[in-house]
Amino acid sequence: MTLQSGKSILLKIGDGAPSQSFVSVAGLRMKTISLNARTVDATHADSPDGWRELIGGAGIKTCSVSGAGVFVDAAAAEQVRAAFFAQSADDWQLVIGDFGVLEGAFVLAALEYSGRHDGEAAWSMTLSSAGAIGFASA
Repeated sequence: MTLQSGKSILLKIGDGAPSQSFVSVAGLRMKTISLNARTVDATHADSPDGWRELIGGAGIKTCSVSGAGVFVDAAAAEQVRAAFFAQSADDWQLVIGDFGVLEGAFVLAALEYSGRHDGEAAWSMTLSSAGAIGFASA
């Protein structure tokens, strides 16, 4: 596997139209994507040699995305603000370089603003999956 640049991870929001198109959210400097699957423990008194037994495919799957950066585009800043205040499950795409694309509904769960008096205004956000997430290989 070859190394990939962190800038190869793009975060895009859908426009909500019937024929959906996605627009990059500009200004992200740091990005983290977490995929999780809870397990369902089915261990019982007769489990072989006392080993834990799990029920395959029965757990809850989640995807969480966090990012931080600067506002370099007023339109992108407005889209992010609108998504937060609406608290709606909007369609987002997570383009991960040569790995592939995750796509599905997310709710903007956290939005933070920060800035130094002698620097640029920065922001950070967290998206939480709100439905099934699809994956397509690159």
